[in-house]
Amino acid sequence: MSDTITLRPANERGHADHGWLDSWHTFSFGDYHDTAHMGFRSLRVINDDRVAAGRGFGTHPHRDMEIFSYVLEGTLAHKDSLGNGRELKPGQIQLMSAGRGVSHSEFNPAAGDALHFLQIWIQPRERGLAPSYTEWTPNAGHRDAPKVLVISSDGREGSATIHQDADIYRLRLQPGQTVTHTLKAGRGAWLQIADGGATLNGVALATGDGASSEVAGELTVTARVATEALLFDLG
Repeated sequence: MSDTITLRPANERGHADHGWLDSWHTFSFGDYHDTAHMGFRSLRVINDDRVAAGRGFGTHPHRDMEIFSYVLEGTLAHKDSLGNGRELKPGQIQLMSAGRGVSHSEFNPAAGDALHFLQIWIQPRERGLAPSYTEWTPNAGHRDAPKVLVISSDGREGSATIHQDADIYRLRLQPGQTVTHTLKAGRGAWLQIADGGATLNGVALATGDGASSEVAGELTVTARVATEALLFDLG
């Protein structure tokens, strides 16, 4: 194993099965508490959630957190106190800046299909911001692009905007395909495999695995099978 890569195996994550919700926690969340896994830099939560048909998270409040959802399967119905009401499909991202306070619900409106999505929380650069909502929807050119910027602090390249020094990329790789990313000094990278299997600088990763590095240099991700993943570059 590379001495510059730290692995977070899927089967060592926290797990909660509520019947309607099956959730795996990369970092401490809810009743799962592990002082060794409280987050990574500003990245605080990665929950791998499966929601039964017709069920969901009822209206509840948040504050001072950047919260985004990446849909993998099914439909995610979002409503919030800012007046947004949206249904997102696989490949789409919604980003809500809770700021000084917002309430929202997340629901699976399908009659028979499960919803599978990643729920991710990132701490903002400052507290008490005005709450806001943005989205990222892939265009025809993005759909099968191996590496696409989906969230950034400045909204460049059509990305959703976050109140933190964070660039987040969606990776979608075919077997044998490779992408690279240059990690600058003083920054940290986290790779989360949503589906498939790949290597990060030679370290093998499977579905649900995460891996991090805080060593400046080139990161190389090579798919062993068809793979979808999120790559975080964090200040």
